[in-house]
Amino acid sequence: MSILFKGMFRHLTFYVLVAIVSGICVGHYNPELGLKLEFIGTTFIQVIKLFIPPIIFFTIVLGISFMGDLKKVGRIGLKSLIYFEIISTFSLAIGIAVALILKPGNINRTKIPIGDVSKYTEHGKVPFSWLNFIQSNITIQILLVALLVGIVLNLYTKKEPIIKVFTYTSKKVFLLLRYVMYLAPVAAFGAMAFTVSKFGLHTLIPLGKLLMSVYITMGIFIFLVLGAIMKYYGLSNWKFLKYIKEEILIVLGTSSSETALPNIMHKLEKAGCSKPIVGLVIPVGYSFNLDGTSIYLSMATIFLAQIYNVPLSFGEMALLLGVLMITSKGAAGVTGSGFVVLASTLASMDSIPLEGLGFLWGVDKFMSEGRSITNLIGNAIATIVIAKSENEFDHDKFNTAINE
Repeated sequence: MSILFKGMFRHLTFYVLVAIVSGICVGHYNPELGLKLEFIGTTFIQVIKLFIPPIIFFTIVLGISFMGDLKKVGRIGLKSLIYFEIISTFSLAIGIAVALILKPGNINRTKIPIGDVSKYTEHGKVPFSWLNFIQSNITIQILLVALLVGIVLNLYTKKEPIIKVFTYTSKKVFLLLRYVMYLAPVAAFGAMAFTVSKFGLHTLIPLGKLLMSVYITMGIFIFLVLGAIMKYYGLSNWKFLKYIKEEILIVLGTSSSETALPNIMHKLEKAGCSKPIVGLVIPVGYSFNLDGTSIYLSMATIFLAQIYNVPLSFGEMALLLGVLMITSKGAAGVTGSGFVVLASTLASMDSIPLEGLGFLWGVDKFMSEGRSITNLIGNAIATIVIAKSENEFDHDKFNTAINE
C-alpha cells in the first residue's frame, strides 16, 4: 500500500486533481479570493500558447522533409478532413437526438439567471467567412507556413544542416515545455477557483438537466462511438484514456484543450503514431474536428427551442444540422466561440430568439470542460485512425506506452 501511495505522489495527475478539488472549495467558500485568482489560469494558458506555434511548425516541417512522397501529404490531409466531417456530423446528430429525448429545455425559464451576451450576439450576426476563420486562427496559419517550408525542404538536396538545427531546437522546446507543465496544478487551481467564484455552483441547479444531458451525450460519444472505432482497430479505448489522463485533467482544470496540445502530440508519437501524421492531423483537428463543441452546439440550440416552445420540424432539424456543419468550424480560435457560433446559427435560422443565449451564461463555463476534453480525445483518436490507415502506426509502441 505504501508503494502505491509513493507512486501516486510522483505523478502530475495526482497534483492536478488535488488542485481542481481545492480550487472548487476556494471558489465556493471564499469567492472574493477566487475571483482574484483568474490571472493564474489565464497566464498559464497564454504561456502554453507560446509553445504551440514552434511545436506545430517543427513537427510538421521535420515530418514532411523526411516523408519522401509529397502526394502522401495531400492524401493524409484529405483523409483527415473526410474523417473529421463524418465524425463531426455524427456528433451533431447525436447531440440533437439526445436533446430531443431528454428534453433539457422543458423547465421554467423564469428561474434561470440571465447573463449579458450582447457582445457575442453582435459578433454572431456576422456571416461565417473562411477568410475570417483563417485570419483568426493562428494554428491554421502556422500549419500552412509549416507545410510550405516542409515541402521546400523535402525538395532541397542539401537540407541536412537545416534539419539538424530544427531537430535540436525542437528537442529544446519540448524540454522547456516539460518544465512549464509542472505549473499545471497551480493553473488548474486558479482557473477552477475563479470559475466557481464567478458563476457559482448554485447556477448548476436550474440548468442541471441541461448540464447532465450534455455530459451524458459526451460520455456516449467517447465510450460508445470513439470506443467502437478503437475496438474496430483492435485497440483499447479505456487503456488509451488512462494513458492520456494527465492531459484530460489539465484540460478539465483549465477549460482549454490548447493547454494539452503540445503534450498530446508528444504522447501520440510515443504511442506509435508517426511524426508526420501527428504533425498534420492534430493541428488540423484542433480547427476542424471539434466533437465536443459540436455536441454542445446542437444540444444548446434544441434546448433554447424547447425553452421558447419553438417546435422544430424534421426539415428544420435537418437544416439545423446543415447550418451547424458550417458554423461549428468557426468555433476554433475565437474568444467566447460557443456563444458566437450559437448566435450565428440562431441568426441563420431566424426562429429562436438570440437573447435566449443569456440563459446559458451561468452554466456555459461548467460545460466548457466537457467540450474541451471531448475535443482532445476526439483528435487524439483521429490521429490513431489516420496513422493506422497509412500503415504508420506501431502496435508494439502503443501497447508499451499504455501499459507503463
